[in-house]
Amino acid sequence: MSEMELPVIEPNDSASLNVEEAVRDRYGAAAQEAELALCCPVDYDPQYLKIIPEEIIERDYGCGDPSKHVAAGETVLDLGSGGGKICYIASQIVGAGGKVIGVDRNDEMLALARKYESQIGEQLGYSNVDFRKGSIQDLALDLEAFEEHLISNPVGNSSDWLKAESVAEKLRATKPLVADDSVDVIVSNCVLNLVSNEDRQQLFTEIFRVLKRGGRAVISDIVSDEQVPEHLQKDASLWSGCISGAFVEDEFLAAFEQAGFYGVEILSRQDDAWAVVEGIEFRSVTIRAYKGKEGPCKDHKQAVIYNGPWKQVIDDDGHVLNRGVRTAVCAKTFEIYNREPYAAQITPIEPHKAVSDEDATEYDCRGNAVRHPRETKGQAYDATNLPGDDCCDTDGCC
Repeated sequence: MSEMELPVIEPNDSASLNVEEAVRDRYGAAAQEAELALCCPVDYDPQYLKIIPEEIIERDYGCGDPSKHVAAGETVLDLGSGGGKICYIASQIVGAGGKVIGVDRNDEMLALARKYESQIGEQLGYSNVDFRKGSIQDLALDLEAFEEHLISNPVGNSSDWLKAESVAEKLRATKPLVADDSVDVIVSNCVLNLVSNEDRQQLFTEIFRVLKRGGRAVISDIVSDEQVPEHLQKDASLWSGCISGAFVEDEFLAAFEQAGFYGVEILSRQDDAWAVVEGIEFRSVTIRAYKGKEGPCKDHKQAVIYNGPWKQVIDDDGHVLNRGVRTAVCAKTFEIYNREPYAAQITPIEPHKAVSDEDATEYDCRGNAVRHPRETKGQAYDATNLPGDDCCDTDGCC
């Protein structure tokens, strides 16, 4: 969308706002009839759209395509899965050996997603999608199981309410909607901004909880270039329209860091603003963040060299890496640097003689120490190995 075509939206200030009610009502209606104002233009890979019914495609509301960043065999969780479009795309990418879980609390959207579950499964030759009813900020509570209890045990007074809360807590503990450490990758498409400010810390805690160690979150969402003022946050239409609940761009990335993620990066960012309200620009970004830096630090005499191009960089744990310098790191950090998103920028250096877990000592990663080559080779290392005459007779040796 060009700058000349930007929609300039007039706010409708209201005294109070129930975020969940505003979102539920608008997306319930949007499941019945397409609403263009709820989405940004997104180009999806057409090969994955062929088997998805037009009813789902025309009632899909998103701002990016996080499904491009999942892989075969993975377990994928889609937060706010809506009509199921991203789930059905991811289903084809992960294949029969993978699994896709869609979580949404809107009954109309869930009905639309489930409507074609068998049909799409038959076309693919396998069924690996499971749509579940729940709140994305409370991925432990199975709302359909809880509702079954409430039908048999309606809440009529405060005592009933307390009993219902106790049942909900038991369900979270014994039959969680999504279990701890069970998901390889979490995706979401223009949904996190719909969660109320009060619930956002819990939202990121839940995202972290259900991911496996080494797992990642790939999130497409709307962000703002300035703080959204309070009077715009009270506007039900702007909030449910993915505007006034938008995260400020840098604060969006910081929220993942504060929740314990590392390697947080922007994968794509819309050049032109999608919408402008009172001079504040709103645009789509897709970010990726990894889980797995938690745990003790043990010294296995490993080091890393940062290859560049920057002269110096700092990671999420405060490690300072200087270009070309052997930097001492613990085994946990060494393992992280040998995975995405760091691997292409790092040269790993293992010790000549491996250090066992039993012999490894506690390591203070805060020191940012340079590791002398003798620490990896061994202090007694005194080998001499010069090219011999025979070597020069071989191709490419000398």
